Amino acid sequence: MIDRRRFLEGVGAAALTAAALFAFASPDSFGPGRFAFIGSAEAQTVSADKLMAPGALPDMVLGKADAPVTIVEYASMTCGHCAHFHKETFPVLKEKYIDTGKVKLILREFPLDIVAKAAFMVARCAGPDKYYPMVSTLFETQQNWAFGNNPAQALLAVAKQGGMTEEQFNACLSDTKLSGQLDEVAKKGAEFGVNSTPTFFVNGKQVKGAMSPEDLAKEVDPLLGSN
Repeated sequence: MIDRRRFLEGVGAAALTAAALFAFASPDSFGPGRFAFIGSAEAQTVSADKLMAPGALPDMVLGKADAPVTIVEYASMTCGHCAHFHKETFPVLKEKYIDTGKVKLILREFPLDIVAKAAFMVARCAGPDKYYPMVSTLFETQQNWAFGNNPAQALLAVAKQGGMTEEQFNACLSDTKLSGQLDEVAKKGAEFGVNSTPTFFVNGKQVKGAMSPEDLAKEVDPLLGSN
């Protein structure tokens, strides 16, 4: 895990703006009571109306809008278990369920540290069409940018590979409105009982941990019936 001081050292090396430094250094940068969320709730089922109610940021939906199964994933970009899911299970999820119109996936941000929050900001700033490709790239290269001596510079390199200029990268991390919106997404997740990552809601049923392809099938297939 990368602590606040370590990331700020990286931010300085990347020559980001003072506004970005302020946003990430703020005691409330994860929203009020952020760390109180951990371990504060038990597994639960959440009604579709509550789970799908509009939030602080528009949902990034992957799949058909009318898919019979909705999976909402709360993840942190520096979470190793989240990266494992996206590298090992997500390809199966996409090929077998999303591409066939059976499931739609919604990834919601639940950053567990400042580096994860910065990565999510970059993914959001990449734009709706590039959000999931950027997320996939970030998870695939997590060890390269998240846990080195200079995460900010490494994250900039990933952003550039995705077509973002250094100026755009700096502007993105300076966006205090986006920073606050990500806080609200995480806060809402905590209200749904999210206290670790990854946490999934499969048609409202909470499932904690990085599901294997077998776990995924166990949760999804009964909901599809004969489909």
